Amino acid sequence: MSFFDLDKSAERLPVALITGFLGSGKTTLLNRVLADRRMARSLVLVNEFGEVGLDHLFMESIDGDMVLLQSGCVCCTIQGDLDRTLRDIARRRAENKTPPFDRVLLETTGLADPTPILQLLLNSPLISHDYRLDGVVTTVDAVNGARQLDEHGEAVKQAAVADRLLISKTDLAEAASSAHLRARLGELNPGAQLYEVVQGEIDPALLFDSGPFDPAGKGDRVRQWLNAAAHEQHDHHHDHDRSRHDAHIGSFCLTFDDPLDWDRFNQWLMSVRAVWGDRLLRVKGVLNVAGESQPLVIHGVHRTFHPPTLLAHWPDDDRRSRLVFIARDLDRTTVEASWRDG
Repeated sequence: MSFFDLDKSAERLPVALITGFLGSGKTTLLNRVLADRRMARSLVLVNEFGEVGLDHLFMESIDGDMVLLQSGCVCCTIQGDLDRTLRDIARRRAENKTPPFDRVLLETTGLADPTPILQLLLNSPLISHDYRLDGVVTTVDAVNGARQLDEHGEAVKQAAVADRLLISKTDLAEAASSAHLRARLGELNPGAQLYEVVQGEIDPALLFDSGPFDPAGKGDRVRQWLNAAAHEQHDHHHDHDRSRHDAHIGSFCLTFDDPLDWDRFNQWLMSVRAVWGDRLLRVKGVLNVAGESQPLVIHGVHRTFHPPTLLAHWPDDDRRSRLVFIARDLDRTTVEASWRDG
């Protein structure tokens, strides 16, 4: 295969990206889950300890920017660029200079565009040697979320790329406002699972295993993700509710009935990346490739795509290939035509 060699390794550390706009509840969420002993053997990367308010969870200092929490988590500030921090931690782990950990929680700043972080996790050979993207979890404020989506493109991107959306402060918001926000998020990102969160109280397991990207297979989660893929890009009955930001972002799914010839699909996908890469917020697919008995999973952001992986088995009897696009100013008809004419 010329696009990527299949990566069948499940040895790399899963990374859960936790994002969300300012005031959406990331700090409360992290304080709750990090106090749970089920989070032991986790590495938590935060922008600054002071921002997250973890003082009451500190147990002992390990090495400069690293501390060991009472739950057993290792917590580390992101000093300088993320690339260097991740590589440094991987080195220290290999040299047994940190307590053992099996997964990583990466918290972004409230104003962060998550796509450059996703590109780093997907594209850097030095990073992907030790880490793999497990999924994206985004917190959304039920009180202020609609206004933030109207006024800030970063908030739209944070919601659009999520695998799971955690709606916070529903206990403070009016029921009608919460319902409207849920509907809007459903339009913006139909493939994401939505959960309501009050005071950060969630099962910590929700922060992991949120995407269909584990080579070991996630049958139920893949099925849920694919069931949402039939959502149409536009709902004309609600166009007047859409903001100037998310009116430009849509989701659509391409379905292929017959097994795909990898060489043809590979060349077409490379062309899609080259022509429309700037518009691709996220692409996720489960593919039936001719000659492979197992489903092939791909995902990418902009022009950066993760090496494909093979799931252990198909999640159900449906063997069609499905490719989901979350994109800005790019419609299904245009992409379909490029496949037919390619």
